[in-house]
Amino acid sequence: SGKKTEIQWKGAGATPYSRHADGRAVLRSSVREYLMSEAMYHLGVPTTRALSLSLTGEEVVRDILYSGNPQEEKGAVVIRTAESFLRFGHFELLSAQQEYKTLQDLLDFTIKNYFPEIQSEGNQKYKDFFENVAERTADLMVEWFRVGFVHGVMNTDNMSVLGLTIDYGPFSMMDEYDLNFTSNTTDLPGRRYAFGKQGQIAQWNLWQLANALHPIIKDEKFLEDTLNKFGDYFWKGHDNMLCDKFGFDELRVNDEEFFINWQGLMQEFQLDYTLFFNLLERVGDYDLKDEFEKISYTVLDDKAFSKIKNFINQYELRIQKNKISREESLVLMRKNNPKFTLRNYLLYECIEEIEKGETALLEKLIIALENPYEEKFPKFSAKRPTKYDDVSGCSMLSCSS
Repeated sequence: SGKKTEIQWKGAGATPYSRHADGRAVLRSSVREYLMSEAMYHLGVPTTRALSLSLTGEEVVRDILYSGNPQEEKGAVVIRTAESFLRFGHFELLSAQQEYKTLQDLLDFTIKNYFPEIQSEGNQKYKDFFENVAERTADLMVEWFRVGFVHGVMNTDNMSVLGLTIDYGPFSMMDEYDLNFTSNTTDLPGRRYAFGKQGQIAQWNLWQLANALHPIIKDEKFLEDTLNKFGDYFWKGHDNMLCDKFGFDELRVNDEEFFINWQGLMQEFQLDYTLFFNLLERVGDYDLKDEFEKISYTVLDDKAFSKIKNFINQYELRIQKNKISREESLVLMRKNNPKFTLRNYLLYECIEEIEKGETALLEKLIIALENPYEEKFPKFSAKRPTKYDDVSGCSMLSCSS
């Protein structure tokens, strides 16, 4: 393709950016990053990728839940790749240290090597860069919503200027739909990085990048206008994405109200995000009660089924307004709604097996994640088993690696 590829070792030891930590990683977190980054790639989400995973032969001490109970775990190294690992934080650091010449040099290097579409000169190219980063970031947030990905630690050091998903820590794929769900135990007090807030936090992070670039761009109004446009750009992309997931030909009047009603239904009855859309593809081909019981994480009574039936009726009426055929609508849905997502409980089971020296589940998961829009293993496409509802590592995690 002619693009450069950077290679990074994660877990190989201390670096100048390790702060007071040891720079090591454990098998548990390394397996998670290795598999999830590849899963996101095959889902079509911009991401770093994993090249290899290996044990170091060392024992690494980690306090998994920061509960004062550190334990030894197997050490591991992930070799990951990306066109670039440049983050918002790289630019913030130079600006905070008032190293403005180096900051401008970094901007020039980044634009020259990673943004060939920017052909403008002088100060305009820095403005074009910031606009491009803002749009890539918004597009990435929309993709996270599409597949149900919760990052968990969206600080500016974990934001790629190329719009890639980077630094897989206490992430989670969505099981039951919940806009307030956070996958990070340390995020619980304020749920800053909750699923439904990821677009908002991305915008906040862009404000920090704007502050860092202001000494170079020197146009406060431009930066503010670009940031204020972010919300409209993001929500337009978000609504168009939902249209694709529902099989709508385009966004129409009253669709936003329809989406709000859908969100309320999903949260009220704790419906599985991925499985709901898989069911929607087969509307009319199954018994409503039987199938929705299989995708709910709570008990559904007659009142619940009545509400669900009313919503399905609304959906069928909306589908009739399409200017495309039902088959074309289904093609759109199947392209945007995966059959398989790498749920935390599957990663938990996989890690348990690997620590025993077994790799059968790992091999099956690799096949499944490479074909997420097909149902290779029906068992993996089912909702999270109840036995894992409150198991650490299956619902929520800490930042410990």
